[in-house]
Amino acid sequence: MEKRIFGIETEFGCMVRDPSVGTAEDVVEQVKDYAFYDKKLGVIDLHARDYAFEPARAGGFLRNGGRLYIDAVGSHEEYATPECTDLLDLVKHDRAGRILLSQLVDELNLQDAVSFHNNSIDHFGGHTFGCHENYLVQIEDRFFTDALTYLLPFLVTRQIFAGIGRVGGHKLVRPSSKNNIMTLGEHEVDYVWVSNFYGVEIDKGVDFQLSQRADHIVKTISSRVRFNRAIINPKWDSYYSYSNLHRLHILFGESNLSEYACMLKVGTTSLVLDLIEEQIAPPDIEIADPLDTLRSISRDASHKWLVKLRNGKTITAIDLQRRYLDAAKRYMHRKDAQTDMVLFEWERTLNDLEKDPLSTAGRLDWSAKYLLYQQFINENGVSWQDDVMQSMDLEYHNIHPEQGLSYGLEDSCAMQRLTSDLEVEAAITTPPSNTRALGRGQIISQLIANPSIRYVIDWDAVYVEKNRQLDLKNPFLTYEKEAHRLLRGLI
Repeated sequence: MEKRIFGIETEFGCMVRDPSVGTAEDVVEQVKDYAFYDKKLGVIDLHARDYAFEPARAGGFLRNGGRLYIDAVGSHEEYATPECTDLLDLVKHDRAGRILLSQLVDELNLQDAVSFHNNSIDHFGGHTFGCHENYLVQIEDRFFTDALTYLLPFLVTRQIFAGIGRVGGHKLVRPSSKNNIMTLGEHEVDYVWVSNFYGVEIDKGVDFQLSQRADHIVKTISSRVRFNRAIINPKWDSYYSYSNLHRLHILFGESNLSEYACMLKVGTTSLVLDLIEEQIAPPDIEIADPLDTLRSISRDASHKWLVKLRNGKTITAIDLQRRYLDAAKRYMHRKDAQTDMVLFEWERTLNDLEKDPLSTAGRLDWSAKYLLYQQFINENGVSWQDDVMQSMDLEYHNIHPEQGLSYGLEDSCAMQRLTSDLEVEAAITTPPSNTRALGRGQIISQLIANPSIRYVIDWDAVYVEKNRQLDLKNPFLTYEKEAHRLLRGLI
């Protein structure tokens, strides 16, 4: 594809420090309602998108074309960016979701009692929650399995620059284990599609690792993702489909606070998908055991990051990534400015990781965390296994600009930024200018101004009143004129 559509969905954990404001379930409802009914940042869903997971009024589409909603599994706040085709647009809209939630908490005067976190692990509860990536791909159904053979090695090893880092580790056990810290949820919806419930124990043999989710991934590919955590969830639905293009839903992702790491993660993945679609991906890179390799790379304190291939050979994760990089440079150099930028930063980061992994601390989350935490350990005489380190790990992912440790690194110029505060603030209410999110966002703004009009909104279509419909099948079109005509005569 000349361009590629991509987007990010982030699940946010809610911590309530003052029980007088209610439970976490109460707070996420209050924040969601305030966003739609008081702030009028979007329009609430009048219909159930999914009767189990997203009933009516569980959330809705925002003026920026994205979504804010409550996922019924775990009752957590979730933000989905609008469709983007430019990496910096994606970085801005991803960050805008965090700033939006922080502003809502402040305006509700809950900032001292409540905090939201975009981490991916509950250290003491054993739960994991994700940051999922969506890519528009040109892979026919009959070639899907073969295509994943070339994609999985990349996804397993990209954690060396995309991992967000975590203190400690978990190990999966039988549910009956006496040291199991995992429990099923309190609500019926938590049991939907459960086919392989596992137990979780704290692994005290791990001080620090690259990935928060690697310990919990039990499948390479799975359509049932509740307690069957997979790297890829093959969601072939209409929302991202156009012509012979489909949505690829990547589950094994984590929410980067580093804008650079977010850009590099999505940018390199897009280039690898280009290679696969053109059938020019590097050969002989199939990993012997992807799941075991995922965990071993994450936990390798020596940073050698060795990978055993199916052909019996051993290669480092850096060199395996270079196989993809070399192919991309050979076939895609000078394709466009964005591609060249990704190629340059990909090579630069791999070179730095090979020379000194911690030299990337100004750009990557995991190395920034490690240096910050090691300094704290040295200054305070604590160990990696002390509870205070778990607390620090959580506070790195506190999304409030005045509370989160990652923002402190940015403020001290210890972490590189790619966007400005003004650009992010604009992205809260302004959709990207070159995808169908623009037309959708314009319709939403008009519906907010005219609350008597009934509607149904989805990623690929908008319906108003009884007989007006706008299909948004082509995600590369803006639908500006069509959006204006849809509401003509109703406003």
